[in-house]
Amino acid sequence: MSRATSNPPAPPSAPTGEPEPTGRALRRLMACIGPANLSIALVWGAVPGILLALQVQRMVGEQAKVGTLALVTTVGAVFAMTAQPIAGVVSDRTRSRFGPRAPWIVAGTVTGAAALVAMAFMPSIPLLMAAWCVVQLGYNFAMGPLSAVMPDRVPVQKRGLFSAVFGLGTMLGSLFGQILAATFEQRITLAYIVLATLTAIAVTVFVILNPDRSNQDEPREPFRTGEFLRGFAPSPRMYPDFWWVFLGRLFTYLAYFLVFGYKLYILQDYIGLHDEAVDHVPALALATVAGILPATVICGPLSDRLGRRKIFVIASAALIGCSLVIPLVVPDMTGMLAMGFTAGLGFGCFQGVDTALISQVLPSEQSFAKDLGVVNVASTLPQVLAPAISGAVVLALGGFRTLFLAAAAFGLIGAAAVLRVRSVR
Repeated sequence: MSRATSNPPAPPSAPTGEPEPTGRALRRLMACIGPANLSIALVWGAVPGILLALQVQRMVGEQAKVGTLALVTTVGAVFAMTAQPIAGVVSDRTRSRFGPRAPWIVAGTVTGAAALVAMAFMPSIPLLMAAWCVVQLGYNFAMGPLSAVMPDRVPVQKRGLFSAVFGLGTMLGSLFGQILAATFEQRITLAYIVLATLTAIAVTVFVILNPDRSNQDEPREPFRTGEFLRGFAPSPRMYPDFWWVFLGRLFTYLAYFLVFGYKLYILQDYIGLHDEAVDHVPALALATVAGILPATVICGPLSDRLGRRKIFVIASAALIGCSLVIPLVVPDMTGMLAMGFTAGLGFGCFQGVDTALISQVLPSEQSFAKDLGVVNVASTLPQVLAPAISGAVVLALGGFRTLFLAAAAFGLIGAAAVLRVRSVR
């Protein structure tokens, strides 16, 4: 990617004419966005790596579980990859009395929740895969507009704190999703019902308590197919920082979820816990939470105070990469717990600052949701595709030791990508 030869665009703020919430309204927005994001992250934490993995294992048996799970998650990843950018475009162009975001946040959540419950009753792999694809489509369609709330409504000087709240919801949801899934391993139907209900409640509360202004009277630019398609790939020459941040997030998330998205099979087969592996998932999740909580709470606000984003994101991506080699040296549960805590420190810092960094390199304030939908592919795609990539590495490239090394390398590549950002300190 070539660097822009002209001055980088100014960091986007809230759209012209839309007042930024302050005081009580901003605090309420932050208080509600965390649970809403957490509820959807619970799904990503509980389903691909554990509940779906258990369903697949019980349907096809031990011998075929790795390849089948890889197939199911790969097909689902296609829907995840396309849903958020399309939702962003649709949301940016929506005119309604409820604003541009709320209708699609609600519609996506309802669709995802219904498909999630349906997954429990699928009798075959093809039907299970179809239901999982609809889950991906629904919840990712909700996440595109939901992620646009920060550049829509939050002042730049508060985005580190907001990013920390948003990122904390993501990570706590992912980790507590693992605990929920392990707790309900023998009651998968109930687990899906609980997850669907929690997302419906949290999103409803967010939309009701944080109503957006009506935009019915705002003009809508004419739809042009060429511009629509080009919008999914902003020019690397004009917006190099957007793409460096995209790559930084892509490789960092891929590093993390290559290992953590495959944790059940790692505990079963690499650590040697076999049938007892599910019982150790909560301990690994809690070790990771112990690292995430202080890192997220400290790093997001500290980046606001210092006016710096890059150093936090670079250091955290590198720490994640380094942490993933610990099980190579200590191939037992102690090594896994040490990896979980260290990776948690890195990922907590990353989640606490990365979203704020992204909000400051978006190409256009007229298309926040679409641009965030594009960059969010870098976070959603690794989460759902990681089991498939992990399966391919384990089966074809030398087993779990190669998996840890590959994941560590991706983390370091993510750090190197963010180092190339020039328009944000």
